[in-house]
Amino acid sequence: MSGGRQIKGEKTIHSRSRDPAKPQSSIVVGSVFELVQTFKEPRLPQPSPSVDRQQHAMENETKTSRILIADDNVANRELLDAYLSELDCETEIAVDGQQTLDKVAEFQPDLILLDVMMPKLSGFEVCQKLKADPQTQGIMILMVTALNELGDIERAVEAGTNDFLSKPVNRITLLKRVENMLALKDVSDENERLRQYIQRVEES
Repeated sequence: MSGGRQIKGEKTIHSRSRDPAKPQSSIVVGSVFELVQTFKEPRLPQPSPSVDRQQHAMENETKTSRILIADDNVANRELLDAYLSELDCETEIAVDGQQTLDKVAEFQPDLILLDVMMPKLSGFEVCQKLKADPQTQGIMILMVTALNELGDIERAVEAGTNDFLSKPVNRITLLKRVENMLALKDVSDENERLRQYIQRVEES
């Protein structure tokens, strides 16, 4: 029989008597028989949606973060890159505003350390363009600037930066800000991301 398995053994089952003088019996002890048993293929359990979400979260946690350093000053770029070497992340360099936009499309960073004063396009312009594009508005931006005027800070906020640091950059402060930002890179709601970020900064 297709899909079945044959098992041979000794059982009590319908059979014919070996002595023709005796009446036929439907049950004989010790007779050899052939049993055909059909087994159904077991159905494997399907993972629940909650398991899928947990697996997706674990994959995001193990994924290496990408950080784009955008600064036209070689010394600043090398210093920031050296600081970030303490984190489990991949870094890329951009030397002007236009190259920053090009690198975003190629490198797809999770976070940008963005200098304000750069050739071709300023950090304000780059930030504004990225935040206006639905494809890139979720990228976290940390402006790194030597400007301390209130008007410059307001302009950075209006451009859409998530936070900013003043030069010279303190290593510990930079690493803590970067860690807090990367921890929230998968939070899509901007208001919720801001709330959690402020909470993390206050607790650190």
